[in-house]
Amino acid sequence: MFEAVEELIGEHADLEKRLADPAVHADQREAMRLNKRYAELTPIIATYRAWKQTGEDIETARELAADDPDFAEEVKEGEARREELTDKLRLLLVPRDPSDDKDVILEVKAGEGGEESALFAGDLLRMYLRYAERLGWKTEILEANESDLGGYKDVQVAVKTKGQTEPGQGVWARLKYEGGVHRVQRVPATESQGRIHTSAAGVLVTPEAEEVEVEIGPNDLRIDVYRSSGPGGQSVNTTDSAVRITHLPTGIVVSCQNEKSQLQNKEQALRILRSRLLAAAQEEAEREASDARRSQVRTVDRSERIRTYNFPENRISDHRVGFKAYNLDQVLDGELDPVIQACVDADSAAKLAAAQ
Repeated sequence: MFEAVEELIGEHADLEKRLADPAVHADQREAMRLNKRYAELTPIIATYRAWKQTGEDIETARELAADDPDFAEEVKEGEARREELTDKLRLLLVPRDPSDDKDVILEVKAGEGGEESALFAGDLLRMYLRYAERLGWKTEILEANESDLGGYKDVQVAVKTKGQTEPGQGVWARLKYEGGVHRVQRVPATESQGRIHTSAAGVLVTPEAEEVEVEIGPNDLRIDVYRSSGPGGQSVNTTDSAVRITHLPTGIVVSCQNEKSQLQNKEQALRILRSRLLAAAQEEAEREASDARRSQVRTVDRSERIRTYNFPENRISDHRVGFKAYNLDQVLDGELDPVIQACVDADSAAKLAAAQ
């Protein structure tokens, strides 16, 4: 069992040796790649060594138990520990999503329900911003289209880590499960009769692409500039600072007008465009992937309602994994980890079952 780990031990030792060489760190990109792989392998090697040691301890306890029955309890404890390590090691050996360590661009769009949907989109945005704050992530609003009552018709935010993360704790690793239709049930601020309404907002999460990951030819883009709209201010409504970029091969259109200068808006629009092109390429790859890949929780069709936020009952329900809790107020204040962890666990169980 776990013969493949022996090869990984050799790779881990080689990485350790290479990372100790100062010459390797002259190329920062290569050093980051090696560090990332080393961080991925370290928990596998540590768990494997603990698994082997536990096996040896069990054999020793069995030999001693033949002469002294008091050691029989140590055998039972060792077997239970070995079973735990076996399950953990199996899970660690399941292939990881290569995008797990990436930062993301998260978009929240109002859907069914008019102004109430836009207000709910604002609630979702605040939930994600507070969740990011709890985890020490950085956030940056890239583009925002506010509604009349203070909600958002559409808002895009970049979410980034502040350094290297533990495997499985990157921004994409946690937030990739948020993409889909989020439904809310509550009495809207616009409702005078006190009736409960149901509306929805859509969330799109894409891993942020680096320039080297997505090639955009100079002839693939049509760039239009126009006068910004919205609240006035210096350079707003007076200069052609807003930018609209159309990616001709795919028809994807991205607009940005939040920044004061045309150059800044162009840079923001290109960031969003690259992430969307990367997401489109990954979705195409997933459509051609094996049944095991398609069964992952994160590939649920975005048209499905993935989650319901019921305000009268203070209840949150994730329909993909059957999660339910009655602390909606806390979740909206950023305590999102238990909901996400339920999706992570279901995803991991599906991968493990497919690998066996």
